[in-house]
Amino acid sequence: MGQLYFHCSHPRGTLIDRCGAVMADLTEARDYATGVVHSLLMSRGSEDWRGWVLHVSDDLGDDVFVMPFTFVLGKPH
Repeated sequence: MGQLYFHCSHPRGTLIDRCGAVMADLTEARDYATGVVHSLLMSRGSEDWRGWVLHVSDDLGDDVFVMPFTFVLGKPH
């Protein structure tokens, strides 16, 4: 698959992944993306993550897939 970048966006701004990671396939990219979201959820205090989206893009800047943080967070009770 190649080099992919994992950018996180929200209406107030964007976190840009400048390094990226080499991925073998979409399954590996999905698992890595889920890990990125989990990492941010654990490290950023009391941020409300429900409006955030992770964009996985290739080295040309084209979206490979998009993962809303709510995919990882699940539904609120």
